[in-house]
Formats: sequence, C-alpha cells, structure tokens
Amino acid sequence: MGRKIIVTGGGHGGITAAMLLAKNGFDVTVFEKNSRENMGHDWTDIFDKKGFTELGLELPSKELYKLKHDMTFYGPAMQTALHQNTPADQLEIQMERRDIYNYIIGKAEDAGVKLVYDCEVVAPILFGNRVVGIKTSGGDEFADLVIDACGMDSPVRRALPESLGIQNEAIEYEQFYVYRAFWNKTAEVEDIDKFKVLMLPEGKLGISWIATEEEHTDVLIGRFLPLDTDEVDRTMDVLRLSNPSIGTQILRGGQFVKIPVRQPLGVLVADGYAAIGDSAFMTVPIIGSGIANSFKAARILADAIVADKDEAYSAESLWKYQTEFYKRIGSGLAPLACVKLMLTRLEGHELDYIFATGILNADDMTIGADSTNLASMLGGMSFDDIKIKLGGLINDKTVLKKVVRMGLELVKATAVTAAMPKKYDRTAVLKWVKEYNECFKQ
Repeated sequence: MGRKIIVTGGGHGGITAAMLLAKNGFDVTVFEKNSRENMGHDWTDIFDKKGFTELGLELPSKELYKLKHDMTFYGPAMQTALHQNTPADQLEIQMERRDIYNYIIGKAEDAGVKLVYDCEVVAPILFGNRVVGIKTSGGDEFADLVIDACGMDSPVRRALPESLGIQNEAIEYEQFYVYRAFWNKTAEVEDIDKFKVLMLPEGKLGISWIATEEEHTDVLIGRFLPLDTDEVDRTMDVLRLSNPSIGTQILRGGQFVKIPVRQPLGVLVADGYAAIGDSAFMTVPIIGSGIANSFKAARILADAIVADKDEAYSAESLWKYQTEFYKRIGSGLAPLACVKLMLTRLEGHELDYIFATGILNADDMTIGADSTNLASMLGGMSFDDIKIKLGGLINDKTVLKKVVRMGLELVKATAVTAAMPKKYDRTAVLKWVKEYNECFKQ
C-alpha cells in the first residue's frame, strides 16, 4: 500500500487528524469546499479546552478565549430556574470559530498538511467495497485512505454501499435545525440570566438561548423541525418581550445550520475509509457540542493509522480506532441519545412539572467540560435527591411512564454498545450495528 491520505472537508477532527498524521510522515491533503476566509461560522463555540491537550497542543493565546458563563435553564412556563454551578476546573472555554480554525490550520500547515480550498467533494471512488479516492469539483483524487470530515450530510458517507453497515443518512430527531445571530445589546442583565436556555419554548420541540455578552446578545433558536425566516422573526418578537437585552440589529451571524444530536455513528470505518467529527455524529446528543470530541477522536484515529504497520488501512486494521473511540467517548454518548429521545416525547407542562418538583434540579443541569456520559452528568446524587425525584415521578403517572421507558432504553443501549465486536468481522459487525441502531428508534 502507501502513505497517501485524503481528508474530505475541513472539519475540526479532520484537520487535526491530518496534522498528527503529517507529523508522522504521511502525505496528507485536505479538500475543502469553502475559501480559506469563509471557513467557520461567524460566531463563537463552547468546548472542553482539554481537547487541545489530547492533540499535544498548547492552549491558544489567552486573548483568544474566555471561560463560558454558567447556564440557567427554564421550562416553558418560565417559573422555575435551574442555574448551573460548574466547578472552576470544569468550565469550558468560549472561542471564535474562525480563531479555532486559524489555530489548528496553522498547526496543520506547519506539520506539512496541504489544504486545497474552493474544491467541493462530490462522492467517493470505490473499487469493490474499498474507498480508493474521491470525486471533486476539480477532478478525481486517489489515496490509500480517505478520512471523512465533510459533516453531517457528508457526500462521501451518504454514497457508501449499504453492505458496509454505515448509516448513510441522519433521520428525524437525529438532526437539529438552528438559527443563530448576535444582536445589538440594549440592556444589562443579572449574572444569573447571562446565559438563559429556554427548553420547549412556547411548547415548540426545541430550545432557545439568550446569552448576554459584553458587546452583543447571542440568540440561538433550535428546533427538531426545519426553521424558516418567518418562524425566526416571530420567535424573536416573543423573546424580546421578556429579554430586554435583545436589540433589533444583527451584528454578526444570522445563519441557518444543521447539527447532529444523536448517538455516534455505529460503524466508523471501512476498507480505505474512516469517519470523524460531524460525519460520524460525534456531538454530545443533548448539547450539540462536538469540537472537543472531534479533537480527541483525531488522536485516536491517528494512533490507529500509525499502528497499521502493514499500511492496509482496512476495516480490520482501523477497527482499533472504532473500539478505542467507543471505549473512551462513544459508550458514554450513546445512552445520552436515549435521554434526548425522552425530551422529544415530553409535553411542555410535563417538563414544567419535572423542573418544579425537583425530578431535575440545578445539580443535574451542571454539565461541565468532562460531561460526556450519563454518570458524569447525574453522578453524586444524595439519598434525599433520589427520594425527591422518586416522589415527583410517582405523583405523575404519565411522566413516570416516559422516564421508565427511557430507563429501559438506556439499559438496552448500554448493553448493546458494550457488546460491540472486539475485532472486525463483517458478519458480526453488521449484526451488531443493526441492534445498535434499533436502540435509538423514536
């Protein structure tokens, strides 16, 4: 074989995997559809700073990031506020997306990675069931391994043969439709309301957030159903009634995007192929943040590729990436997808009841940077906490039924994920991934 690697798309995980591989002597080229100056949305991202450590990188300059405000969560009735109190060592950082790209692209270029901009990836090139290259707007490109970092709607993953067991499309309730803009700030707010998250606002299946910063008010509107401009305008008018910090002038952003909010991709690899980042659905299902997970996955993937001394880059040799990713990250993310599914089944009044009775409390909502599994989010509950939660559940049979269903789904998803084959055998993998995907049906 050889050591030529193509990365499709300029996702965070793809670029940092490229950097690590170039440092190990691989010939790596990234193909990105956007121009260099148009990479990254015009907004900030929140993520675990230890993702940089996983890559062997120092933190960027302190002028480029700040610590995130704790969030305050509200149910539809806006009557109960659950305010996070994140430990200082668990606070995530907030950083301009374009500054993140400037930093990691600079490191990748220093390592010898070649980046080709304004070049759209159209489809994979297959020889039998092996990915041997890509079709692009600039022509065909061939390589020994293709790393798919094209995002949730990756044209590479979507065109792979069904026989590989790799889910081609994200389905309903697995993707979140988001509008986000930075508006002029027209009022100051109390610290507790610096970062408000409204859950099931107006009974809509989704969230809104209002983050009042020094220079602007950051507003996000997210739904499980597609958004349009009319819905955004109507929602903004409603939000302004109770949030005086939101002005009427858009300073930045104003973009519609989709993000994955689901379990990680069941099969990450095939012969000549590996998926990473949003292409592999590596976001935290109930948060939507995936940058730190992508950075951590880049290290795991690069280590698996370097360890393949035969340079086969087959499903068998890349399975080490799959198993290590699930061991460290994926096995914690998968059960969280069950929690997300329960939230999509709740009525607005039921969520208000859950907030008001303490079934969910501020400690439960204190999601820190290391919170990538259910145990870390709900761990440390006292006996009194458990008694309050059980009391609230027993007093509402409908909510109890939905929570019990979630519990059964959690148990099943955890057990099935743990039963993932330790070594790649296509028959065994196809059987396993079918069971895995069935765990998350709405």
